[in-house]
Amino acid sequence: MKIGIVSDVHCNAAGLEAAFDLMGDVDEILCAGDSVTQVRFSNDVLTLLRDRGVRTVLGNHDVEYINRVAHLPSQRGVVDDALVDWLRSQPETLEMDLAGKRLLMVHATPWTRDYVYPGSREMKRFAEVDADFVLGGHTHSLFSGRFGRALVVNPGSTGEGRDLGEGPKLTCAVLDTVTDEVRLLSFPEVRSL
Repeated sequence: MKIGIVSDVHCNAAGLEAAFDLMGDVDEILCAGDSVTQVRFSNDVLTLLRDRGVRTVLGNHDVEYINRVAHLPSQRGVVDDALVDWLRSQPETLEMDLAGKRLLMVHATPWTRDYVYPGSREMKRFAEVDADFVLGGHTHSLFSGRFGRALVVNPGSTGEGRDLGEGPKLTCAVLDTVTDEVRLLSFPEVRSL
């Protein structure tokens, strides 16, 4: 099974659409959170995720928007309430059984909401996770690596580029759950208006 993975879209529908195109033919797409920002909602991003059946977990920005901004009068008539409800209904953790292999998706890590970057000592803790695949975002750092049984994949950011040496790039990933191959993909930054 081939799984497309996006994260940290941060209201960038153009980036999300470009990632969908770049990933090509995949069996399923998963989003590791932060579809919106703490203070801004995107009807376009949420429509793309919902209508494509993308399984999504809540990120810290999603939770902040839902808890602090969604109910404000300034949002009435600007955001689609059905899309806010859809986002609100998403879990913080997703577990899937894929032909006997266990996949776990969270926004940050299974043990903290802090930033755990590739190369940090805390990455070794992924070896303690009871999963074959662990997907997460949060750091905007494109990465894949194995820690014990767990193949850890962070698709970076599909909406808010970080400098990868050649200027800001948007990123996503594709995981083949049969071969354990991971394609880490980057593309020039595009922005929704």
